[in-house]
Order: sequence, then structure tokens, then C-alpha cells
Amino acid sequence: MKVLMLGWELPPHHAGGMGIACYQMCKGLSAQGVDIEFILPYAANFDITFMKISPAHHQTVDEVRFAGGVYDSKDFGRKRFNTVVGRLDLSQQHDLYAHNVAKLVESKEFDVIHAHDWLTFKAAMLAKAVSGKPMIAHVHATQFDQSAGGSGNPEVREIEYAALMMADQVFTVSQHTKNVIVREYGVPADKIHVVHNSMEVGSDIDESYNLHRYLETMKTRGYKVVVNAGRKTIQKGLAHLLESAAKVIQKNPKVLFLLAGGGEQHDELTELAAHYGISENVIFEGWMNGTGKPWRDTFRIADVFVMPSVSEPFGLAALEAIGYGAPVIVSKQSGVGEVLKNCFKVDFWDTNQMADMILSVCENEGLARSMWEESYIEYQSQSWKKSVSVMKHRYHHAIGAGL
Repeated sequence: MKVLMLGWELPPHHAGGMGIACYQMCKGLSAQGVDIEFILPYAANFDITFMKISPAHHQTVDEVRFAGGVYDSKDFGRKRFNTVVGRLDLSQQHDLYAHNVAKLVESKEFDVIHAHDWLTFKAAMLAKAVSGKPMIAHVHATQFDQSAGGSGNPEVREIEYAALMMADQVFTVSQHTKNVIVREYGVPADKIHVVHNSMEVGSDIDESYNLHRYLETMKTRGYKVVVNAGRKTIQKGLAHLLESAAKVIQKNPKVLFLLAGGGEQHDELTELAAHYGISENVIFEGWMNGTGKPWRDTFRIADVFVMPSVSEPFGLAALEAIGYGAPVIVSKQSGVGEVLKNCFKVDFWDTNQMADMILSVCENEGLARSMWEESYIEYQSQSWKKSVSVMKHRYHHAIGAGL
């Protein structure tokens, strides 16, 4: 079986969890005999041998990143990638990718199209129209999630709706996301299949030192470190975390908060920390490579990892935190809570309870240890093997239905 996989990113050239999920998912599919060609919007070097990687267009990674995101300001990409003016914006990148994929499929042999999120959906619909092959729409996040429960960008939402309706089958990363798609987009529930994500953390970590040496020193003086790692956007609920942080610090000044990751809300959140008078206890780190030592050391320094997302389709970072040794607190509005039972769960807006949970874990080492040990058992049982088997079964079903 050969799958034409359409995706926007792969590690190490990725901005979020979707790239990591795609990489590990494809590795699992390949191990079960699936032949994959992965079409990206950029050309780059990858140390990947289990699948073929092809560029839809010969542009650099930074040229794609420069386009920004659907909720980034016009200047955000320019500030971060201060290079040549006049490159394509996100909408133009999206259209170029779709156009080039449609041309590529004319000369390729494959059995099924598997597309990840809206940036590849237009390309998938064109590929389906050209080839007549069945199409799988894999939803990692929707406009409902990314706009924190709002209607989102209307143009993107139209693309999502068209693709979800045109798709032969839909994969979602959680029941939470399936419910959103049924409720917000009116997609028939019987064509949607939940395929939970998994996470395999790296084992080749240099243990001789941690890059957060300052925080290591503070921990020897009795401080605790609360970590959040991810994009600084409205979806991630970090304003609620800072409100909780203010309540935590008022009761225990020896709690530090490390917020790692870049995003449009960085300046806003920095100002909010100052407004709450907690700037001395909050460390903001910018974007970092999600596969390197800085990212891993961020998880390893955590006494507790907190994910307060307003609407989180899954939340790979929570599994990653557990894999590196931290107990976790997640919002009830997150998909990862469907596979984790041994963690604290809180409504993103309940900053009082969130603060109480953070204090409980930070001030009770026995509780923190037992939470992590039990959640680590769940983490180990959440492998890609099961999810990949579901995908293969649905591939065969889609191919058979099209004959």
C-alpha cells in the first residue's frame, strides 16, 4: 500500500506538535509495511530513511515560516525572519502548495491521500479530483480550537468544512476534536475516527548538565519550577496560567514559572506578568527547536508541567513532559486527558483551582512522585502501534470503498 502524505512540517524544521506527530506516525506506519511519500511545502535536508520526502516547491524553510500563521500579525513574521521583503504570505503559500501538489500527482502512483490540517486540505481536494483516489483528512486542530472557542478565520473555516465533507474518512486526534467537528462543522459522526497521538521521547540526552543552570541553582535553594512549553497564542490559555501564578506566588514566593516557546502573545504575556507583580518569578523563553537539548532540558527542569489550554485537540507536550519525568496538570478542555487518568485536570478558566493544584504538587513531593509514576505507566502504554493499526484498517476500508 502506498500513501501520499501531505503535511506542512517535519522535525527538525517544525513549529509545533503536529510535525513531531507526523514524523512518529509515519515511522510507525512504515514499520507496518506502508510505503509513504511525504510532500512538504519546502526543500530541506532530513535524516529520514523510512519514507520518501519530496518538496512541492523549492523554497527554504524560513520562506515558509516567514509567512507566519493565521493569527499572527502582518509584522510578526518580518520581525522574526528579518530578511527579504516580498515573500509569499500564508494564503499564497497555501495556494502554491495546492497547485504544485495537483501537478505532482499526475505522475505519481499511490493508493490513498492522507492530509494533515487545513494548510494541506486544498491540496488534498485537488489531488483527489485529479487522481480519483480516496482522501483522508487528519485533523490536529480546527479554527474553533485556534481561536479559543470562536468562529476563527472564515476563509480557513470554509476550507476545513469543504475538506471534511469531501474526505472519504476523517481522523481526529481525540474524541474532544471529533465532538468539535460534529458540533461546529456538521460532519457526520460515522465518518470520523479517533486516532490518539502518542509520544516517543529521545533517549540520547546529555545528562552531564542542564541548560537551565540558574534554575537548577534555585532549586537547590528550595524553589520549585512550574513549566509550560508551547506556542504563546490565545488557544494555549497562558493568561489564565499567569493569573493562577499570581495566586500561587502570593502563598509561596519560592515557586518559579518557566514559559518556553514563541508566539504572538509573548509581549502581551510579559506585560501581564508585570501587571500582576510577578515578573521576578516568571521566566519567558522564546522559540526553541522542539527536538533539541534546550527543549528537553525545559521538561527535565520541571517540578510540574501545566497545560491550561482553552481548547486543545490533543496536547503532545503533556505526554512529553511525563516522558521526561514531570507530573502534569492539564485543562479539562484537552484531548490528552482522554488517555491520562493519573494527572490533575482543571477547567482552564478556574484559576483558583489551578493555583491550588500547582501548590499541592509543588509542596507535596510524595504526591508529585506518585502522580508521575502512575502517569508514566499510562505514557508507556500509549504507543503508536495501536493508532497505526487503526489507520491501516481505515486505509483499506477507504480503498475498498472506492473500487
